[in-house]
Amino acid sequence: MLIQFTAENYRSIKDEATLSLVAGPGREHRERNVLVPAMKGDRRAVSLLRSAAVYGANAAGKTNLIRALHAMWMMVVRSNQVDEELPVTPFLLDAKCRGLPTRFEVECIADGVRYQYGFSATKDAVVGEWLYAWPHGRPQLWFNRDRAEDGTPTFEFGGKLLGDREVWRRATRGNALFLSTAAALNSSQLRPLYDWFKTRLHVVIDNWNLGYSIQCAKSQRKTAVVKFLQAADLAISDLRLLEKEVTAEMFDGRPSALRDALRVDLVGDQADEVRVVHQDADSRPVELHLGVESDGTQKIFTLAGPWIDTLAKGNVLVVDELHDNLHPMLVRYLVGRFHCATLESNAQLVFSTHDTSILSQEVFRRDQIWFCERNGRQETRLIPLSDFSPRKGLENLERSYLAGRYGAVPYFRSA
Repeated sequence: MLIQFTAENYRSIKDEATLSLVAGPGREHRERNVLVPAMKGDRRAVSLLRSAAVYGANAAGKTNLIRALHAMWMMVVRSNQVDEELPVTPFLLDAKCRGLPTRFEVECIADGVRYQYGFSATKDAVVGEWLYAWPHGRPQLWFNRDRAEDGTPTFEFGGKLLGDREVWRRATRGNALFLSTAAALNSSQLRPLYDWFKTRLHVVIDNWNLGYSIQCAKSQRKTAVVKFLQAADLAISDLRLLEKEVTAEMFDGRPSALRDALRVDLVGDQADEVRVVHQDADSRPVELHLGVESDGTQKIFTLAGPWIDTLAKGNVLVVDELHDNLHPMLVRYLVGRFHCATLESNAQLVFSTHDTSILSQEVFRRDQIWFCERNGRQETRLIPLSDFSPRKGLENLERSYLAGRYGAVPYFRSA
């Protein structure tokens, strides 16, 4: 489960911006929209939100917030495997920030243990890295990584971190994370946190490709995928998956360099083709290629696998621009799958959107809404709705937002 995420000096995010999923004391929608995860040895229950929605004008920084979490995910999962430039970009509109490192930090719960993990890095090197854990209800420093004045990495290890710490330290490259390296070298204590990033956290900036949902449909969960599509009010009675050989003609119309590369790599391989089954006027099945369906139907199919998996396994799903190609009622339906008193998993959804039809106290608690705003210095500010103290159950959030009460809306000037 995600407790909170912080980013600093990343793209349009100059100063520290923190997105928190800690539920406030309000009682509204508590049965549906709030979960209380079991934590090892922690007597203080932490109430977390099942979802958070981020609003804001175009170019306000919503995508950069989600890109920041994706960059952190990439570094944790890949930095020990690939020796390459790190995926961080500082705030470039301030000369002082260009030479400073980017900082990311996550607080999360993995296997019942609370962790606070973060690092700061430039494109070339990890400058700092730290991890605190609460395995018995009290914080323990497991490690802290820093740099001496001459640039040499320094490490401080807490007494509770067991294993071949010096081996892990020597194996950690200057542009790799200690967490990733130690987990790859069989640190049983650090593996749950690493696995949380790798298998529990899913960040979607561009649309998912079809592969996730295809694999879901090819497994024993095809019925669940069909039911998901039908629940979204799509006139689909079944799905068929066919394996076809990839031919050179499939890449016609692509840019020449990409077309040639794809032909070299893929021609002759087997690829899955999705056929959607409808019923004609005489109740006879008619198969159509997924590619001829509407953009909305194609997007719902790509979301089916991630949604089903996330809800079943208790993952954290982060989606940019959830509303693209979707009717507002479909967006409400997708969000509503996470707001359910009978949902047994600890699944969470974080998403950005322009769809104000769900910006309502009927759907969300007031602590689930966030706004991204760009100030006059082109800096992104992340502001919770709670800062504006909207009246519980009375204030029309959509109307107030569009009227500019909370900021984070476009300001048009005369041409």
